[in-house]
Amino acid sequence: MQQNTIPNNVARGSTQRGREHIITPEQAVTLHGLFLERVKRTPDALAYQYFDPRQQQWLSMTWRQMQEHVARWQAALLREGLAPGDRVAIMLRNCPEWVMFDQAALSLGLVIVPLYTVDRAGNITYIINNSGARVLLFETAEQWEELRNGREQMTCVQRMISIDRVEVADEPRLQSAANWLGAPSGAAQPLQLQPHVPAPDALATIMYTSGTTGNPKGVMLSHRNIVFNAHAALSTNNIDKDDMMLSFLPLSHAFERTAGYYMSMMAGVPVAYARSVALLAADLQTVRPTFMVSVPRIFERVHSAIENALEDGPPLKRKLFRLTVDIGWRRFEYQQGRAGWSPTLLLWPLLKKLVADKVMARLGGRLRLTVSGGAALPAEISRTFIALGLPILQGYGMTETSPVVSVNLENNNVPSSVGPALPGIEVRIGDQSALLVRGPANMLGYWNNPQATAAMIDADGWLNTGDTARISESGHITITGRLKEIIVMSNGEKIPPSDMEQAILRDPLFDQVMVHGEGRPYLIGLVVVNEPGWARFAQEVGVRSDMPESLSDTRIEKQILQRIATQLAGFPGYAKIRRAVVLNEPWGIENGLMTPTLKIRRAPIVARYAQEIAKLYEGH
Repeated sequence: MQQNTIPNNVARGSTQRGREHIITPEQAVTLHGLFLERVKRTPDALAYQYFDPRQQQWLSMTWRQMQEHVARWQAALLREGLAPGDRVAIMLRNCPEWVMFDQAALSLGLVIVPLYTVDRAGNITYIINNSGARVLLFETAEQWEELRNGREQMTCVQRMISIDRVEVADEPRLQSAANWLGAPSGAAQPLQLQPHVPAPDALATIMYTSGTTGNPKGVMLSHRNIVFNAHAALSTNNIDKDDMMLSFLPLSHAFERTAGYYMSMMAGVPVAYARSVALLAADLQTVRPTFMVSVPRIFERVHSAIENALEDGPPLKRKLFRLTVDIGWRRFEYQQGRAGWSPTLLLWPLLKKLVADKVMARLGGRLRLTVSGGAALPAEISRTFIALGLPILQGYGMTETSPVVSVNLENNNVPSSVGPALPGIEVRIGDQSALLVRGPANMLGYWNNPQATAAMIDADGWLNTGDTARISESGHITITGRLKEIIVMSNGEKIPPSDMEQAILRDPLFDQVMVHGEGRPYLIGLVVVNEPGWARFAQEVGVRSDMPESLSDTRIEKQILQRIATQLAGFPGYAKIRRAVVLNEPWGIENGLMTPTLKIRRAPIVARYAQEIAKLYEGH
């Protein structure tokens, strides 16, 4: 057994600026106590920025204004006659109303059940019924069309509230938020929050995991779980009250909720809500954030766009970019104390001005820190952005740990790892190299599922993450695979696919990759090509990119396999892809091939392309 506990006195971050602006767990006690303390400390400071589609402009809100709104939502919830411990569900995009409803419910001891706005209707119905949610808050008429088919099954729901006005004659439980909230109080007599102090160990939220197979499980997290985790994460790197955060991952995602909501509130950092992922590039230019949390898919998209632009550009431009990345990476390694000084570093000021600053300008020009989590960040992508001057700190966690377990540090950043454990969290390696975690952020258990809870957390409090890992002498954790995703081939050989998939994705032609071979004699790859790269590649091979049958052309498959082999050249002998399914339809949430947290859903992908896969194994 290997064990590592990071002591609380380990130096964190590049500097330790004044931290008096940070609210401690002792001062907050609960998640609503955190909100009240922030209002008390900085009532007139900027809290949130958001885009109002009706006015077609960005608006802002102070903490004092947020408190007045929360009081209205609290009063409306009080009229519903709910009791502490009752569950209420929220299905909104990121917006101030998400925070208002959340804080109003938490203030009354209610339990929040967040829902993904892009989730499947069947999943939403299951979660509402499984949690026994009494109130459901959603946003649009389009969402209602998804909900109405399952509404008769939602017998536990006594009130449905829509942010937009939805005209429905046959559903007495449905009200628009404007009617449900009632008229605002006059400026002279704003509503006051009714005091309620839930216990810190009381259940605060049930967050359903977006499992790749089967029904999701409800993760029970207490106020103490999340408050501890937000503060521990905040202690690792400097997030200053003068920072600006851009929030675009859904708040129903544990990573965004803890880091982008409660942690930002704890530090007094204002948050701007992006309009959508599709408009993220434009919002980066408008908001110009200094800090954000992300998942690898976002960085992969930006990296792919850069690579495709370079392919279409002159050779000199490509050479200059590669030189900038090489020297920028050497500069990073020198700053981290892992490489000596080199005369080539004298070129950096010029290369920064000619290349790096232009790329960073596309991200707003002020971004000084990003944290990537939710899945492994491909090494080539991490290397590129870090070399260009964007510190990407890869971290690790899961909903069941509130969610952050570990994160790299600005002055001790090992990009191939997910960093050392947070202060107060213990990690060790268990059977089958599984990463085990113990600490105050571990969940209370799974909702109404004691068997699953017992299988996840042992009698000594160690939570089995299901991920395989190793821990270095410095305490840095490296995730090496996922126990449930190990491919067992027909010859008994066990293959971890994730590292292979990340390597293949280094080729800018590929947007998405899945390695398959469960119970089969050899491995195949399912690859989704991006549009600009596919057009150029098809022309080089001599086929028409606009003809569907070109995807299955033997010449295309041969060239694809060669490109895959190039990326896997440094892998052991088992890592050979013998055949390939080439696709140009992206895997997404809408077609059921990715989870709401942007992870591929392996079983549905295999089912969707069962015929194509079967052809590649004919005769074997």
